[in-house]
Amino acid sequence: MKKLMTIALAATMLAACGQKKDAQKVLVLYYSQTSNTKMVAEEIANRLSADIATIEAVVPYDGDFHATIERCMKEREMEVLPDIQPLTVDLAKYNVIFLGYPVWFGTYAPPVITFLTQTDLSGKTIVPFCTFGSGGLESSMNDLAKVQPNADIRPGYGVRAARLQAVPQEVERFLIAGGFLEGELKPLAEFPEQHPVSEEETVIFDAAVNGYPMLHAKAVTVALRAGYDGTEYLFVAEDLPREGAPKMPKHEVQVYVLVVDGQAPVFTKVIR
Repeated sequence: MKKLMTIALAATMLAACGQKKDAQKVLVLYYSQTSNTKMVAEEIANRLSADIATIEAVVPYDGDFHATIERCMKEREMEVLPDIQPLTVDLAKYNVIFLGYPVWFGTYAPPVITFLTQTDLSGKTIVPFCTFGSGGLESSMNDLAKVQPNADIRPGYGVRAARLQAVPQEVERFLIAGGFLEGELKPLAEFPEQHPVSEEETVIFDAAVNGYPMLHAKAVTVALRAGYDGTEYLFVAEDLPREGAPKMPKHEVQVYVLVVDGQAPVFTKVIR
């Protein structure tokens, strides 16, 4: 009898382990045009030993930057979405989906819009990640929550295309913070109250944004803290009209800047 009970208990434990593993079945699903998002997706999948799949447009966005923008603007004006290829995976097998995309026009790229309008992700845990020119993680996550109100949307990860060299370290910290990888991560201090920018801080801000054509701003106030890789600055800036668009209204933006010893300042994201 003892032997039979031991065997039954072992079988129950194995079944429970199997259920736990299935309950955390992870898929990394992404759309990528220029391979930037693909790089992040593969980093996440490799770290988690997760399955990986792509969202693909039937008619690819394979032109240059200007051709892609022109096509997107036409599609937006006509209120049409691109058709996408059938997925090569069964989403029913996964309850944790890392969803990746480039940010276009402040949100996820059109093929991802198509996917989200055609797919019910209710009850699933969705972890967004994205690549962008200046920002868009926060705005795209807001859109994701609206279109998938019954999904569990977790905090996401975003990185500028100009900072892809930072992906390995940042993805590791992101996965640890989200509880997907084991490890210890010291929480960062909150940014203190903003104060008016000094002359030195203005120089840091200008050096970080100089040369980026989609951001023409003047720093007004700033707060700073010690980050994982250097000193992080959170600037509140006045977004000024860009060249060629003088009638754009002025408004405030948040610009995050990283300063690492011995390196030029870089901005990491903009929240408009």
